[in-house]
Amino acid sequence: MKIIAGNWKMNGSRAALSEMVSALQVVETDNKVILCVPYTMLCIDSGRVALGAQDVSVHEKGAYTGEVSATMIAETGAKYVIVGHSERRQYHEETNSIVRQKAATALSAGLTPIICVGENMDEKQAGKTMAVIEAGVRESVPSDISGDIIIAYEPRWAIGAGLTPTEAEIAEAHKLIADTLDSMGLSGTPVLYGASVKAANAADIMSIPNVGGVLVGGASLKPDDFIPIITSVK
Repeated sequence: MKIIAGNWKMNGSRAALSEMVSALQVVETDNKVILCVPYTMLCIDSGRVALGAQDVSVHEKGAYTGEVSATMIAETGAKYVIVGHSERRQYHEETNSIVRQKAATALSAGLTPIICVGENMDEKQAGKTMAVIEAGVRESVPSDISGDIIIAYEPRWAIGAGLTPTEAEIAEAHKLIADTLDSMGLSGTPVLYGASVKAANAADIMSIPNVGGVLVGGASLKPDDFIPIITSVK
């Protein structure tokens, strides 16, 4: 079984999500399908499709205007939440320490955090890819795991740029992540790949060792684009 997670970012509508959910009900697959959508869409009846949020506050409650707590997300029926997405790290300056706090908060509310790690273009060109990835895992994953977690490897330089690392680069990164998790006592943790995933490359990517699924951006917004990804691998 692979995990196929869609990240709608700041896109979509309740009507669009209902259309997607309806289309996915008839898809024959043993893969786990997750849709991480804006907060306003989390209360929709999603049938067998799991819903997740795209961020969570480090705070449980209080005078934090505009923030949403893990408990609030869990109350909607959502089961997952993305933490540390490359855009949060880039535009909101989220560090590994902040991501770790968010992951811990998610776990405390019974949510499964999808913890994102990956290098930007400057780090890649400086030859720091492996160091950045390993630090991302070790510093972003809480030390006391009270539930399930998922890791997503995002080569940040490839997101939205139409670029994809070579299969060898993806394999090397995922092996490092798997080995690092094993050294932390977390062997078997699913590791997703996320950057410019589409129907044309999804099957090849998911055939790479240690790739447990994909985190899909723009191609998850429409059934005609997303369903072929889900069904591309058995």
